[in-house]
Amino acid sequence: MIRRHAASVVERALSRQAAVGLLGPSQVGKTTLAHQVAEGRDSLYLDLESYIDRAKLADPVLFLRNYEDRLVILDEIHRVPELFQTLRGLIDEGRREDRRNGRFLVLGSAAIDLLRQSGESLAGRIEYVFLDPLDVLEVAPDAASANRLWLRGGYPDSFLASSDEDSLVYRRNFIRTYLERDVPQFGPRIPAETLSRLWTMLAHHQGGLLNVSQLASGLGSSSRSVNSYIDLLVDLMLVRRLRPWHANIGKRLVKSPKVYVRDSGLVHALLGLEDHDALAGHPVVGASWEGFVIENLLSAAPEGTDAHFYRTAAGAEIDLLLQLPGRQGTWAIEIKHSSAPRVERGFHHAADDLGPQHSFLVYPGNDRYPITREVEAIGLRALAELLATA
Repeated sequence: MIRRHAASVVERALSRQAAVGLLGPSQVGKTTLAHQVAEGRDSLYLDLESYIDRAKLADPVLFLRNYEDRLVILDEIHRVPELFQTLRGLIDEGRREDRRNGRFLVLGSAAIDLLRQSGESLAGRIEYVFLDPLDVLEVAPDAASANRLWLRGGYPDSFLASSDEDSLVYRRNFIRTYLERDVPQFGPRIPAETLSRLWTMLAHHQGGLLNVSQLASGLGSSSRSVNSYIDLLVDLMLVRRLRPWHANIGKRLVKSPKVYVRDSGLVHALLGLEDHDALAGHPVVGASWEGFVIENLLSAAPEGTDAHFYRTAAGAEIDLLLQLPGRQGTWAIEIKHSSAPRVERGFHHAADDLGPQHSFLVYPGNDRYPITREVEAIGLRALAELLATA
């Protein structure tokens, strides 16, 4: 699947900076996108998981100087983090004459660690692009494709599988690979069974308030350990902590974040839900839809958008509160999995507290119509298009 918008974002970043970091979860399509960007350019691709390619970099300065006029793609760079210092030296050599932008495209799967490592070495020389799983703006604009995306999730091989059964097998293998191979690369040794149970517990409590003590009790672990496990899943871009909105408005506000397994297909695989019938009859269906909507809207939102939820002790609540950059202001978004949705009283109270510029209710349909003078019902794709052009 060709991801033209993502490719154009990377190409624009390469035109501005000497190095670009393409970050995203494993198997999300970073390598495919990098090859797409490289088409029509003189380029060199090195897979740092390959012993042969790593051996070429035994003397990285000597080797890479031979490719000063090419785009050098370094895949799985987290395996050789010391390369960042080398890249800095090579970029700064070019500054003495005419520094060329678009020299290095580095790919990695662990956001926080890579941001720290590259930021320390390449400050002012690198721009970051985050690649999410497929979203509703990247698939066909019909209900069947959107429903398939929700069920199977946005990992390309899962979405494009020949059947729901094959897609589920892919996602189960994906989870197993992460637990047994990928996770041990990025942190202290964590028992795969423990992390699997935690991941499944988070799927069962999709969109719930984070209660570390409860999770720790269920796992037989300490709260400190559970926090570190969740930190790792967040770093690997598999889990999202959605922070509560805090403001001095004289209300008692919820302080715990809400936690989501970011890809809906992984939620369903962790819970053993193979098809839409199984999903429709499961208690997670509403929370799964909520997480799916949130991830799609955040993928479409302009860079610099801040995302929160809002909840008071008295029950006023907004599922997703987006603060857009510039003059776009604050958008309040209620999420309902219903063909005839209605806004709860708590949303009106929350909107009265915050006074958002726009208020929407996202539901699975396609019609767009006013529910009240302030709130408009809208389909997911239509709202994602609004955000993408904001």
